[in-house]
Amino acid sequence: MLDKYITPIIKPILIPVVALIHKGNITANQLTVIGFLIGLLALPLLAFQLWYGALTAIILNRLLDGLDGALARYAKQSSSAGGFLDITLDFLFYATIPLGFIIANPEQNAIVGSILLATFIGTGSSFLAFAIAAEKFKLDKPQFKYKSFYYLNGLTEGTETIALFIAFCLWPQHFPLLASIFAFACIITIFTRIHSGFHTLKQYEVDEVTHPKAEND
Repeated sequence: MLDKYITPIIKPILIPVVALIHKGNITANQLTVIGFLIGLLALPLLAFQLWYGALTAIILNRLLDGLDGALARYAKQSSSAGGFLDITLDFLFYATIPLGFIIANPEQNAIVGSILLATFIGTGSSFLAFAIAAEKFKLDKPQFKYKSFYYLNGLTEGTETIALFIAFCLWPQHFPLLASIFAFACIITIFTRIHSGFHTLKQYEVDEVTHPKAEND
């Protein structure tokens, strides 16, 4: 929900940083992998209840995730392969955070953490499934035109998820409450994405049958 407002603000700030990184001959894909490996450190840190160490790993992961796409655009190296790598590792990283809290305190966190992971699957699958169909119909991406994938908006997007992870680390004792609230928000996102995605694609299919020459005009 907040990504479309945050992204235009952050993008200009990253340009001087990516210019320096580019001079070091570091590629966007390398930055993606480095960021992912740093993010994975959050899992054992959470499991051992080292909350601030995990918070540091999460923040570094997100900073590098913002830089890799900016670097790809700066170096004119944006690609579908890079976008695929980035989004896949992002979703894997997202899943490790609830898992870390489940391991840290299974008695308190296991059930609600599992529900949160299930809703992550729902938001992620609806996101990617629509992206595949959007590519077929060549749908415009007005809000994220420099992204490799079509972003179907929702109540819970990247900005909200990272804010949640930060809150988890700052107030780990409130994980069940925070996770429950966010899981409910994810359910709303899943429903709205399925509803809007289905009807959007259905309309494009109808238009394609009704006006088969429209694509070639």
